[in-house]
Amino acid sequence: MRIIADLHIHSRYSRACSQEMEVATLAKWARIKGVDLLGTGDFTHPLYCAELKAKLEATEGGLLRLKGERQRPYFIPTVEVNNIYHQAGRLRKIHTLLVAPNLEVVEKINQRLRSRGNLSADGRPTFTFPAKDLVKLVLDVSADCLLIPAHAWTPWFSLFGSNSGFDSIEECFEEESANIHAIETGLSSDPAMNWRLSALDRITLVSNSDAHSPRKIAREANVLNCAPTYNDVVDSLKSRDPEKFLFTIEFFPKEGKYHYDGHRKCGVRWSPSETKKHQGRCPVCAAGVTVGVMHRVNDLADREEGYVPQRPVPAKHLIPLEEILADALKVKPGTKTVNREYARLTGLLGPELEILLDVGEEELKKVCPPRVSEGILKVRREEVQVEPGYDGVYGKISLTVSAARPQPQATPDQLELL
Repeated sequence: MRIIADLHIHSRYSRACSQEMEVATLAKWARIKGVDLLGTGDFTHPLYCAELKAKLEATEGGLLRLKGERQRPYFIPTVEVNNIYHQAGRLRKIHTLLVAPNLEVVEKINQRLRSRGNLSADGRPTFTFPAKDLVKLVLDVSADCLLIPAHAWTPWFSLFGSNSGFDSIEECFEEESANIHAIETGLSSDPAMNWRLSALDRITLVSNSDAHSPRKIAREANVLNCAPTYNDVVDSLKSRDPEKFLFTIEFFPKEGKYHYDGHRKCGVRWSPSETKKHQGRCPVCAAGVTVGVMHRVNDLADREEGYVPQRPVPAKHLIPLEEILADALKVKPGTKTVNREYARLTGLLGPELEILLDVGEEELKKVCPPRVSEGILKVRREEVQVEPGYDGVYGKISLTVSAARPQPQATPDQLELL
């Protein structure tokens, strides 16, 4: 069974997150997007944890679902944890995604963490003990839990980050390194970039959205071939077997907001070679530039660009439908024009990811405006132009497309999706 899983999201109890990030709205948007399995996010927050217990119930396979419903999505308990501490003379800031088998285990983890920090302060709690101790604590509660270093290459708050990370899994997690089975590649890198490190050959590369609002769900995701049970999902994630883990859904890495180096304040965007040429200093203000993901991968890689391992889990690079529509219709994302067309297309053709991945070319051309169908097909062929992101600024996507014709209209009920 094909399962599209997005395990890393947040709730309304995390900073800078939409108030719509609650389970009923998340379930609605998961169906619009075509997501079968969604992480709950933020299970350590007391108020949100209470909501999860009140609104979700366990299925036979251990996954959760909205009470009284038999349709997807399933939910799986997750939280992102922030560890800030000193090690080897440097300040380290590491985000780790925790995946738990059920709400009973969640409660036990929360009991352990409650004495180590303030769980009410944020949906993404902060602790001052090392990341390796987090691994010990969680697996001592349940060996069935999964811990995944989040957005592993982001300059701040990540395993390999240029500003506060480490050079290897072993340097960070020490004796607990064998319990790290996967890392999250993040929006600014993709599997091909990570394949350049032989140290990651034993590691599964996963992708998630890190969504702070419902519309961002599944901008990256994992496509599994397994039964809808907790054990089968975790086994597929650990396996690195392309028969169980079919592919990841990826941003084009250049679109990620930390792909290149740069200094946002002064509008300086550099490739790694340009940064080295300028000795890492902004030519406008002389401050150090933020070293991005591509630069950091180059520094740690022991293989040339283009290396492909045996039997890799493939990746499919997509652009969210909203962005394709905005580019094709020459308006900004989030406008009424984009929202109307998004509702019409998902009403007529099905969930967003089906449109981007599966709907046939003839059907696309029949229902979509020419610029939109051509844009979707160009994305599938990876014929896109991207101005790389840097220092917190997302990259800019450009699709070259042609002219419009009248299209079938969705019903009022379909338009009410948004």
